Amino acid sequence: MHFSYMITTALITVGGIGTVLAQEQQPAPGGGFGGILPMMLVMFVIIYFMMIRPEQKKQKQRQELLKNLKKGDKVLTAGGIIGIVGNVKDNSVMVKVGENTVMEFTKSAVTSVITDEKTVEKEGKK
Repeated sequence: MHFSYMITTALITVGGIGTVLAQEQQPAPGGGFGGILPMMLVMFVIIYFMMIRPEQKKQKQRQELLKNLKKGDKVLTAGGIIGIVGNVKDNSVMVKVGENTVMEFTKSAVTSVITDEKTVEKEGKK
């Protein structure tokens, strides 16, 4: 009988400690997700204006550049080849790179339109 009394006392004690621990682990009122949400929104806005929006502007400018390619434009390709546009097709351009040398490139290979020699130097430094 003494042994069963010890087990019952131990169970009551363990149950009491568990109840006390459960009460201590409850979150404080007003905290939690409500405090994190505004900070997450602010971070998203910062990321949008610092990274996403400038990238969209660059992409739009590049699409305009490719759309406005015309015969006679001096262009720089992604491979570093400089030439003069001879013919513009839907997805490609014919570029004259030498006296008797004409190469066909996809429009996406054209990185910039060169207006003078200073532009070539600036593009080369990037």
